[in-house]
Amino acid sequence: MFKHILLPTDGSELSEKAIHEGIRLAKRLSAKVTGVCIIPEQHPFFYETEIPAEALAQIAKQSKEAAETYLAVIQKKAGEAGVACEVGYEVNDYIYETIIRAAEQKGCDLIMMASHGRRGVQAFLIGSETQKVLTHSKIPVLVYR
Repeated sequence: MFKHILLPTDGSELSEKAIHEGIRLAKRLSAKVTGVCIIPEQHPFFYETEIPAEALAQIAKQSKEAAETYLAVIQKKAGEAGVACEVGYEVNDYIYETIIRAAEQKGCDLIMMASHGRRGVQAFLIGSETQKVLTHSKIPVLVYR
C-alpha cells in the first residue's frame, strides 16, 4: 500500500505521538519514513525596527539545533523499530507548502502528521498547517489526533 511516509514534526508532544504511530505504521507496511522539520525564516525587520545581525544568527542557530533535536527523535524511534529513515529540515515561512513540496521531492506516498485540534478564534488566528496540507496536497494525508 504505502511505501514511503513523510513525518513532519514541530517538536510538540502530539507531534511525537504522531511520529511514534507513523513509524509503527511504516513497520507494518514495510515502508520507509522521512522526517522533516520546517524552521520559519528570520527576518531582519520587525515593526520598523531592525534586529541586530548577531541576534538573528543566534536565533537561526537555536532553531537549527531545535530542528536537529526533533529530527533525532524520528531517527532514534525508526532505528529502534528497524524502519529505514532519512531526515532533514528546511527554512521557510510557508510551512504547509514546504511539507507538501518535501513529500513530492522525496517521493512520499503518504503524509502523516498531527493536528493540535485548535478550534474557533484560535484556529482562525493561528491557522492550521494540517488543514492547509489537507486542502492543498495531492498526496494522501493521515491526521493523528
